[in-house]
Amino acid sequence: QLIKMPGVKEVLIAFFCYCAVEQTAGLWGASYMVMNRGMSDEIAAKWSALFYLGITVGRFICGFISMKLDDKTMIRLGQRIIVGGIILLMLPLGNLVMCLGFIMIGLGCAPIYPSIIHSTPSNFGAGVSQAMIGMQMACAYVGITLMPPLFGALAEWVGIGLYPLYLLLITIFMILMLEKLNGIIKRKQEEKPQQL
Repeated sequence: QLIKMPGVKEVLIAFFCYCAVEQTAGLWGASYMVMNRGMSDEIAAKWSALFYLGITVGRFICGFISMKLDDKTMIRLGQRIIVGGIILLMLPLGNLVMCLGFIMIGLGCAPIYPSIIHSTPSNFGAGVSQAMIGMQMACAYVGITLMPPLFGALAEWVGIGLYPLYLLLITIFMILMLEKLNGIIKRKQEEKPQQL
């Protein structure tokens, strides 16, 4: 019954994509630095940890920003920062810029997960929000489980240089799904006064 509700498929796919981006970025970052940029294992491990630092600091900052911005704006802000970080990974501007890209991807990830969860009651109704959050978490685990190994298989076949493009494509798909969800929610809200 939940799957048939407008917007549910979109939010589940978006959640899958978000967790795929976060987990793939974190797990394969050091390998990308070593195999594509020639860093030593030790330095790459230290620099790739900046991704997780970005998430940690970002979540702390988001706690304050969320008092001024709504969930939809927080998500869009995070998505833009992720895309900016991925672009920095793609640019041949040296290792410092690449590391800044990893921090930006982490910062961008910070508001998305909590904001999607927080917006569930307003998007789908308080009555189904607990079940919806459970479904979202299930999709999150599927994304975490499937997408990093899929990248590993693709990297072995195509090359580790695919890493930023892989992250970018999944991020774009997440953006499309969440924007589609926003459109569905907006139409539902516009229809309510007419029904009354």
